[in-house]
Amino acid sequence: MSLDEDHDVVLAQVEEAIAAHLPDVLIIAGDIFDRATPPQTALRRFNDFVRRVGATSNTAIVLIAGNHDSAAQIGMMGVLADADRSLVRGPLDLEERPLMLSDEHGPVAISALPFSYEFAARACYGIDDISCPADVLREQVASARRHLPDGARWVVVAHAFVEGASTSEGERPLTRAVGGIETVPSSVFDGAHYVALGHLHRPQAVGADHVRYAGAPLAFGFDEEGHDKSMTLVDLAADGSVTTTPVAFVPRRRIRTLRGRLAELLAAPEGSDDLISVVLTDETPQIDPMKRVRRLYPNAVQLAYERNATPGEQRLREGRAALERPQEVIANFVGFVREQEISEAERALVEVALGDMVVAGEDA
Repeated sequence: MSLDEDHDVVLAQVEEAIAAHLPDVLIIAGDIFDRATPPQTALRRFNDFVRRVGATSNTAIVLIAGNHDSAAQIGMMGVLADADRSLVRGPLDLEERPLMLSDEHGPVAISALPFSYEFAARACYGIDDISCPADVLREQVASARRHLPDGARWVVVAHAFVEGASTSEGERPLTRAVGGIETVPSSVFDGAHYVALGHLHRPQAVGADHVRYAGAPLAFGFDEEGHDKSMTLVDLAADGSVTTTPVAFVPRRRIRTLRGRLAELLAAPEGSDDLISVVLTDETPQIDPMKRVRRLYPNAVQLAYERNATPGEQRLREGRAALERPQEVIANFVGFVREQEISEAERALVEVALGDMVVAGEDA
């Protein structure tokens, strides 16, 4: 289902917010696109948006490649850009130099750290034991820190899965190793006054109030039903403290799940242009249900019978969520092996052991 018009509506709201609030910088923390080879319409739409922002405001632009993006393609966008008003980062760079801006309180350094897999980071930094996303980010942050001017407030832009954050179905794993730990501790960003994160679709702060995901501008899965979408207006004070204000997006279409018998759904007084997932509670198969549903809901994109949902599918969904938190992987394993839930005392031992592993990794 094409979302071209939905994106146009949201991008127009971004431009309206820039005109209303006059920010010094617009930060786009990836993913820019949903695949490494986006369609020409998507490339043109994004390029036109960036061009309009540059032509109608004094707002600088910082953007980085995410794990869905082609790093080389995003990097090319910055080749001819004004270096005083933009920072575009695709492939890794051994020397992470910031974009320098100034306000009435003095200089602000913005370090833009694009997503990279471990093998590319090993080649860039010449370190063979980079083995997880946290290792990659530690090297990026260390490089960025070397280029910070004295006295500058520091903003870090990164694309990562920070420990403790809430996920959605549309995010792809950040590690290519089966069973690899893709989470990153928020302590990686120690010293930054604000951390603008990409990757997770839900707007949220994680680890600390100044470490924040803006979230995706649109819903890209039915598990995001009911979640408000927004971008974040950040005010950076003279002492480096921040105040954040969500700027809500109003989507062209919402995503909704309809549940009930087919006859009941077809008896609705009026339809909707929303993106619809239909769950039929009928005990017997219905004749051509999707075609009939689409007479009222032309953007129905998914249909299933509730009776076909199996406990196994539910366990699979729960298992995917658990993999994002090593504590839950261990608890589930212990419970499966001995058919008894892990105790609170054992959970505490697991937390201590995982903490020792993190400390050992940082010392190394």
